[in-house]
Order: sequence, then C-alpha cells, then structure tokens
Amino acid sequence: MTSTDVRNEAEDSGPSGYAAARLRLLTEGARSGPPRRTALSELTDEWLSGLFTAAAEGLRGASLVAVGGYGRGELSPRSDLDLLLLHDGSDPKAVAALADRLWYPVWDLGLALDHSVRTPAEARKTAGEDLKVQLGLLDARHLAGDLGLTAGLRTAVLADWRNQAPKRLPELQELCAERAERQGELQYLLEPDLKEARGGLRDATALRAVAASWLADAPREGLDDARRRLLDVRDALHLTTGRATDRLALQEQDQVAAQLGLLDADTLLRQVYEAARVISYASDVTWREVGRVLRSRAVRPRLRAMLGGGKPATDRSPLAEGVVEQDGEVVLARAARPDRDPVLPLRAAAAAAQAGLPLSLHAVRRLAATTRPLPTPWPAEAREQLVTLLGSGHPTIEVWEALEAEGLITRLLPDWERVRCRPQRNAVHIWTVDRHLIETAVRASEFTRRVSRPDLLLVAALLHDIGKGWPGDHSVAGEIIAKDVAARIGFDREDVTVLATLVRHHLLLIDTATRRDLEDPATVRSVAEAVGSESTLELLHALTEADALATGPAAWSSWRGSLVADLVKRVAAVLAGDDPDEPEAAAPTAEQERLAIEAVATGGPVLALRAQTEPPTEEQPPASDAPEPLGVELLIAVPDQSGVLPAVAGVLAMHRLTVRTAELRALDLPDGVDGSVLLLNWRVAAEYGSLPQAARLRADLVRALDGSLDIAGRLAERDAAYPRRRGVIAPPARVTVHPTASRLATVIEVRAQDAPGLLFRIGRALEDAGVRVRSAHVSTLGANAVDAFYVTSGEGVPLPGEEAGAVARKLEETLRG
Repeated sequence: MTSTDVRNEAEDSGPSGYAAARLRLLTEGARSGPPRRTALSELTDEWLSGLFTAAAEGLRGASLVAVGGYGRGELSPRSDLDLLLLHDGSDPKAVAALADRLWYPVWDLGLALDHSVRTPAEARKTAGEDLKVQLGLLDARHLAGDLGLTAGLRTAVLADWRNQAPKRLPELQELCAERAERQGELQYLLEPDLKEARGGLRDATALRAVAASWLADAPREGLDDARRRLLDVRDALHLTTGRATDRLALQEQDQVAAQLGLLDADTLLRQVYEAARVISYASDVTWREVGRVLRSRAVRPRLRAMLGGGKPATDRSPLAEGVVEQDGEVVLARAARPDRDPVLPLRAAAAAAQAGLPLSLHAVRRLAATTRPLPTPWPAEAREQLVTLLGSGHPTIEVWEALEAEGLITRLLPDWERVRCRPQRNAVHIWTVDRHLIETAVRASEFTRRVSRPDLLLVAALLHDIGKGWPGDHSVAGEIIAKDVAARIGFDREDVTVLATLVRHHLLLIDTATRRDLEDPATVRSVAEAVGSESTLELLHALTEADALATGPAAWSSWRGSLVADLVKRVAAVLAGDDPDEPEAAAPTAEQERLAIEAVATGGPVLALRAQTEPPTEEQPPASDAPEPLGVELLIAVPDQSGVLPAVAGVLAMHRLTVRTAELRALDLPDGVDGSVLLLNWRVAAEYGSLPQAARLRADLVRALDGSLDIAGRLAERDAAYPRRRGVIAPPARVTVHPTASRLATVIEVRAQDAPGLLFRIGRALEDAGVRVRSAHVSTLGANAVDAFYVTSGEGVPLPGEEAGAVARKLEETLRG
C-alpha cells in the first residue's frame, strides 16, 4: 500500500479509517525510519485537515497549525500531536466550538494531544514569556484554514526570535545545562532518556533554534544522521513497549535492537552513544560560538569608540610551535603547515590542555584533513606531547573529545576504535570504556609526583582497559595490545615490558587486598612475583587508585585504600629482600584487645557498634575535601568456636543490616591470657530506619551461637511476608577454588548478586560442609558481592583438591537454589 493509498483510506473512512491506516502503516515491516515518520505525519495531516474543513465550514480567520515535533514532521508511533488553533479573534464562540470538534476525535482515538487556542498576538506574548512555547512555534507548519494567518505568525515569531536572540539564547543555554544536570549525559547512561539527557533530541532541537537565530550555527557534519538515529531508536522503543516513552530501559534494549535489525543491546547502545556524542560536541562548539559572538557584540562599540572607528586587530598569543590562542580558543598559527608537521595535532592538543582552552573547530578539521600520519615508531616529540596531553588534568577531556570527533584519535591509536563508545554493563562503572580510560589518565595526573616514571603511569592509565574491545579476559588481551601500542609510540623494550605488566595486572592489587589474607606469606609472594620490581609496584599502586577513582564512587574508599597500601608495603618488603615466611601479626588496637579479653572472661560474644566518619590522614588523602562517611563499624570478639560466621551474618540480616565489608580472623591475646578469640571487624549499613541497639544484637547473637535462635526460619518468614521485587535478572553465582593462593588454607572465592542473608547462606553452607573458616574477606561493590574465604579441615590444614572442589560445587548449588 502506498502513502497515497493510506491517505485516501483515511479520507474516505473518517476517524476509523485513519486509525486503521495508522495501524497498517506502523505494522508495515518494510517501512521504518524517516520514510515512516514522514508518512505518518502526512497521514495525520490529511486526517486533521479533513476534520478542520468539515468543522470550520463558513468560519474565516482561523487556521490549524502543527508545532514542535509534529511541526517538523517527526511523528513517532506514540508521539503527542502538538497543535495550535490560530484565529483572528473575531468570533471566539465559533472558534471554541471548532476546537471541540477538533480535539474530541483525537482523544476518542486515544492519541496524546498537546493543544492551545490563541490569536497571533496571544501566541507571540506567550512565546515571549515561555521559552518552550517559543521553541515549539519556531517549527510551526500550516495544516488547514487561513494560510495567511499562519504565515504571518511564522514570520513574526522568527523575527521576534532573531531580535531577542542576545537575551534568549543564554536563557536557552541555561535551560539545556539544567536539563543535563538532572538527566545526565546520554552517551554514558545505561538506561538513557533519548530526549531529555544531554546529547539527546532536546539538544538537537536547541541547535536548530540557535541556527534560526542567525547568531551562530552548529557544525553540521553528522548532526542530521545522529538525530535520525535517535529518532529511529525512539520509534522502535515506542513499538516495542506500546508506550509513549523516551527512556531506553535495560529490559527493553534487546527487543529494541531486534526491531532495528541490530546484533544485540550493546550494538544498540553504542549507536546511541555515538549519536549522542555528535550532538553533545556540536552543542559545545555552538554554545562556545554563541558566547564569543555575544562578547564580541558587547565589546565592539567600546573598542570602536576608543580606536576612532575601524576594525580592531585580533589578538593572537603564541602557545607552541604552530599554535596560538585567539578569542579564547586554540587555533593554528598562520605559518603552521600541518601537511609537513605530523606532530602538530598532538602539539596543539597538549598546548590547549595545558592552557585550559578548547581547540577551535576549524583548527581540528584542518588538522584532520591535512596532517600526514606519524612514522612508526613515533618521534620522541610526539610521545612527549601525548604524555603532556594526558598529564594536563581535567582540560584533557574536552581536548580529547575534539580530536575524537574528527577521527584523529583512531588515526593516532587504531586500537581505540574497539573501545570507542563501548558500554559497560556494570552499575559500578559510570562511563563508557573510552571515557573511563581518559578519566583514569586525568586521575593519574594527580599522582605523577608519587612515581619516578610519570610518563609510564599516564600511558598505562590510557591503555589499562584497551582489551575490553576483544573477547576473553580484557587484561590478557590488553597486555598484547599495550605491547604493540607502546612500541609503536616509541618506548624502548624495557618500558614496553613495564607497560604491558601494568596493563596485565592493573586489577591485581585491589583484588588481592580486598579478597585475600594479607597475613598469608603466599599472598604477598605471589603479588611480588607478578609485579617484579619496586618501581613497577610504585606505578601499579598509583594506577590502581586512579583506575578505581575513575570508575565511580562505589569503587574506592579509604578502607580499600588502606588495604591496598598495606599490601603494597608488604610486597615492597619482599621485593627489597625481606622474607615473608614469618610475618609479624598486625597488633590489635586497644579496643580490640579489650573486647577480646572481655570475651574470654565472659565466655560469650562482646561487641561494639558505632557510626563513624573517618578523618583523612596524611597516608590516605581523601578523594574530596569532605571526610568520607564510612557508615557503621561493628567490632565483635567471640571465643573461638564453630558457626561464628553464619551466626553473625544471620543476626545482622534479621536486623536488616547490610554488610558492606567484613573481616574475620583469629586474634593473638596478650601474654597471660588463655584462650582463643575470633575478631570480626565489619562495616554495616541499615537498610532503612535507625540502627538496632548493641544489647539486642548481642542477645540475638548469644541465642544464635547456642542454637536457640532459628535464623533460617525467621529469614524465610520475612521473605514470605515481604517478597523482594525482581529487577534485571542477575547472572548466576560463581564459586572458584584458588589452590595456590595460600600455603596455610584453601581459598574459596564467591562472586554473587548481593542480597539480604547472602553471607548467612554462605557461612551456613561452609559450616554444613564441615570446614572451618580461618579468615574471611567480604566486599560489596554496587550490587555485586565478591567474598574470599580461607578454609581448613577440622585439623587446621588446607583441604585436599577433590574435597575443595566438592565444597565449591555444593556452595554454588546452594546459592543457585
């Protein structure tokens, strides 16, 4: 059926014919994208024009006008119909009756309608008071009635917009900034709002408004295509959900991808991110140009008066060879020859970042169009300029994005293409892979005074996740890529080896510190063997912190920092020649010792529960000026016995306390004190409400340890009474045995979705398996729990291989059940 056939059916059959034709158009598999939006707009135009003609018989001085998205002819399947009934004010009663005869058929079909009835003067007045109304009127399109009335309004609205642009464009920019603050950046969100987020359809409409002002214009390359891609995704989202929604929720992404014929949800998100990045970059350039023009207009009259007329000379300040500053931007010098200077793009970028200035759009495009490729290996200057760029702090981000927008980054680093706009489906990560790498370099630039080779730190930060574009373990793949990239950009063989080691082991310190027993000599020795030298350890320490800080707020804390620092200290001692086989146990604090002695004296558990905010220390500087809230510290001392871990975890779950971190270890008592005590040092947070009293926790813990408290039954009753809502289906739990991680115990690692009672279930399963938990290291990162348990047999020795595997399989079955 052609578009003409569809329109004829709508005209012949009235509202029911329109509904049938609309349904047929939306379910045609062969038509999608701009052709379908255009056809749907034309079909709706014909229907509404017919309604107007029939209802307005004999009435003059009125017209029906499409505004907003409908005015642009961009109707998605569930879009609102934005309509203005325009009239000259001569017959208000007749116009009111006409409005009823227009709006009610639309509502009867269940279509969303955004409508208004105004005279041209009222429309202009409202537009002057409400920026959103004015933006909608800029796309006004005549549908039916008095064409002259519509044309007159369009002319007047455009004239008003251009005359008022110096005042209204800053207002529009502020509106866009406020929306971005609320909705976030479309190019990084896992569940983005295609319309409202920064880089979305609202920003694309704002750029059209700026262009209509004649004050400035957006870079147009790729902009229309980016806007079309977002509209196509919104169309598919409307058809998939059957709702007028702009939020691309996780559970709908696979269906939307299939609707668009894409491979999977990651491919869909990557296309969305690429489109958003084009619009965001165009917005940055455009608003910068608007600011420049407005400043120029404000300054020009004063300069002319001072200079006695004539055009003032443009101030150009040199920044580097071939690079100058002009009008608050970095541009190429008049004598610059990009075709003969392959280092110029990196030199210009480094100069811009060091000066904290944006790269001019014209300069970047000229560099992209004319610069010759760098030789392999790079000359020393190119490598130095890259390091300078990476070490410039936050200004690096804007400069890097400008280079990337014109394809210069993938020309310099071809492996970058695989991580560009690549989503990370992990709630802990707040950036795409490529932006995370730049953020890590920015964070690493703060630590360059802590290391002897800041250049290696910055390049490692840029490359540490470069393997995420390849299948398998990204650290293993990244090591291979890092070797190739490091050699290509001119590092010598020894430096290439160090960079490859940093990339391969960039997770080693944080994983070991939070999931392994640092008192175990095998733990420290294995890290020392992987790192190889004190200088590499120094770099890896700084890279670990930069990586975590660039990941998101859930990935780093002073607690994690102190554990990593402790591990680094121990590894450094080994690398310096010390023997870790006889390590000194960490001395207990005065409070820990007091609780332990009291536990021995009373024969039962003793605990201390308190909220704490840890002040920053010189050894562990804060991530921000404010002290880091660490929640609630729970210290428990218990005479050594079986069942301690599940008992404590179960009691905490009963009291709705979420375990954030947990350490369990045997404590050495002072001379003269007999007995053995287990010390638990945990961080917990109340799910809601206030903290329970310590006395209640202790009473329940006593009952749990003597078997008179049915924890499992109590938790099951609560789950039955208040079932948890199921969100996104989490991957199944995974339990792994690490046979060489310790000489003194068997290390069993559990990775699972965090949930109330999880640690209780793990502890009970280990207890049922007849093993003893020598120490435990529990961490919760976002929605994921990563827990390591050092277990032994009843005789206190590591488990045989087959028995360890059986325990792990049983534990995995328990968690999956």
